[in-house]
Amino acid sequence: MNTYQVVLSKSYLVRVKAENGEDARRYCEFFTGGISDLSEIKDREEYNFEIEEIECTVNDTYGVEEIYE
Repeated sequence: MNTYQVVLSKSYLVRVKAENGEDARRYCEFFTGGISDLSEIKDREEYNFEIEEIECTVNDTYGVEEIYE
């Protein structure tokens, strides 16, 4: 089996409840991983936010290169 390095770009639309736009932006950057909400109940309670939905809008590869080891 061969090994490949793939350039992959993904974009998401995230709907989040927060006190203000800057907080919403920070929480989305910190508490999301791929298409998963990584926040825990204690995070949502401490920072007063809730990620409602994450939708993948772009899922494209831009190149592939075989890696020889």
